[in-house]
Amino acid sequence: MTGAETAGPDRVLDAAIELASRPGPQAEVVTVFDEPTFTASHIVIDPPSGACAVIDPVLGFDLFSGRTDTHSADRILAELRSRDLKLTWILETHVHADHLSAAGYLQGVCGGTIAIGRRVDTVQETFAPLFGYGPSFPRNGSQFDVLLEDGEEFDIGRLRALALHVPGHTPADLAYLVGSQVFVGDTLFMPDCGTARADFPGGDARRLYRSIRRLLALPPAARLHLCHDYKCALREVFEWTTTVADQRAGNIHIHDGVDEEAFVTLRTERDRTLDVPRLILPSLQVNIRGGRLPPAGEDGRYRLVLPLDAL
Repeated sequence: MTGAETAGPDRVLDAAIELASRPGPQAEVVTVFDEPTFTASHIVIDPPSGACAVIDPVLGFDLFSGRTDTHSADRILAELRSRDLKLTWILETHVHADHLSAAGYLQGVCGGTIAIGRRVDTVQETFAPLFGYGPSFPRNGSQFDVLLEDGEEFDIGRLRALALHVPGHTPADLAYLVGSQVFVGDTLFMPDCGTARADFPGGDARRLYRSIRRLLALPPAARLHLCHDYKCALREVFEWTTTVADQRAGNIHIHDGVDEEAFVTLRTERDRTLDVPRLILPSLQVNIRGGRLPPAGEDGRYRLVLPLDAL
């Protein structure tokens, strides 16, 4: 259990606040937005060293034809090449259910270490049987290069980064703090959109509330970079960056003054009205494998399976 789930001191949060408040070099952030999946993939750059991390890259997938494409990932690669950047980390905030990860593709082209939260094994245990994966499919996160613990620190060039465990949307969600910039995955959306759903297997609205309050305990000026935007409230443009202060003042689900019970009721009732994500079945099969397709068959073709009446 993390400090967010206990009554004792949250030493990881204390370390995160200290890191976010510390003077020093800040990351440059370039975002590639994939409109078909409404996903914001972030390139986190340390300009002096040229080192960078990519967070939540997207592999395109057409559900009707079964075709994959690398259009979004290639935009990331073009940015890296135009600036002669070295990809050191490919960071997943969680096992996504709404898009396929391009982590494997990016690593194959230009290297980098693929990382996700330590508790990804819980997600693998949940979904491997759904797709008929037997004992030969490891359920220990070994498909990823690094499994990050709550509070674990690492470097992106000269930049210090810290992983924060923020479960609720899934059991394994991480947010990444790089200086005073925080990459929050699906925990939060723009204030007019609210918060992530918590009804997937292993999700929990109560844990989501506590995780978000943990994030909102960071300094008010800390910038939050989101994984998705849906142009809520008839907004004309996509947005994916906000601040702790803006979220605390105006998030429609969890602004200051919304207590845990009210949030759990709101989130649970709203989740009952939501459809299953369009790409959940193909996404999960790729994403629990570290952003790689299942092994090719004897004919050299890659296949995804379609479990019936399972969700």
